[in-house]
Amino acid sequence: MTTAPLLTAAEAHGLWAPTPGYLAACTLGLPLRASVEAQRRDLDEWSAGAASPTAYGAVVERGREAYARLVGVPVDRVALAGQTSAAVATVAASVPDGAEVVLPLGDFSSLVWPFLVQAHRGVTVRHVPLAELPEAVGPSTWLVAWSAVQSATGDVADSAAIEAAAARHGALTLCDVTQAAGVLPLDASRWDVSVCHAYKWLCCPRGVGFTTFSDRALALVRPVQAGWYAGDDVWSSCYGPEMHLAPDARAHDVSPAWQAWAGALPALEAFASLDVGDAWSRLGDLAAALCDGLGLEPQRRSIVTWPDPEGADLAALTAAGLTASGRAGRARVAFHLWNDEDDVERAVAALPGRGRA
Repeated sequence: MTTAPLLTAAEAHGLWAPTPGYLAACTLGLPLRASVEAQRRDLDEWSAGAASPTAYGAVVERGREAYARLVGVPVDRVALAGQTSAAVATVAASVPDGAEVVLPLGDFSSLVWPFLVQAHRGVTVRHVPLAELPEAVGPSTWLVAWSAVQSATGDVADSAAIEAAAARHGALTLCDVTQAAGVLPLDASRWDVSVCHAYKWLCCPRGVGFTTFSDRALALVRPVQAGWYAGDDVWSSCYGPEMHLAPDARAHDVSPAWQAWAGALPALEAFASLDVGDAWSRLGDLAAALCDGLGLEPQRRSIVTWPDPEGADLAALTAAGLTASGRAGRARVAFHLWNDEDDVERAVAALPGRGRA
């Protein structure tokens, strides 16, 4: 059986309508042309009374399969999620009383707060700089959690070192790939749990997300959000009193926001067919060109950031008609596959004071 060639970054560029100057995928991804068309068709069908829960269910399952291919796990290890914080909260609720969780200092709140609210049970959360995370994992660590790409800084975690440290001490691993999936090559089978809200780099409507589980995690994490969609047979699980949970990761499914999935499926299938390594290289080239133009240290990654405590650089980018963002006292410029060298040139021109002498 032959395998279709992967979509290159150059080929993928045309999947989006031209949006010059949009440099904010780290805040909100742009919909693919196919996603816009799919959502319009869905609205027409819904308004005509032709929408069907079973048809939506088939769309959801195709999306689950596409995401499984993208992150390299069997489909029965993928659960549906609505929000990152809710998915992480399921794991946090299963941390034993008095156990230790280790997190990077300044990681996104949706990864951090679900563990902090477990303090009443004696759960201890230690925050350390991202670079020190592997060394911080010790014999008392029950779980180490981190984002593959840091939201505020764009830093890419040394996930391999964190995984190795966790393995040495028997700690569980949880990786948030919300700022990575779709453009950074990932293998979610390396982690006990991964979470992803797909509205950023995967360009899905907000409300579409995923959690992946290892066998170990499935045995330890209780599906505390269980509802009808977590049943072994969804359509026989609408009423109590009996409960027959799915035997795999689907026990952690939350009921999907159907209309959002209509637009999500074209995006998920496109990214599942993408050469993600080529995409990462392409975004690294754009980032390197921006850093060169602005006189910054090289940052070959999807999110370029630099100190901007007063927001002056972000204001200048905005005044020039560019869409960027600022977080934690830093300006953020994000490159996705709809961006090109013209976007780099416009950003450099908007910040003449930062250019090289």
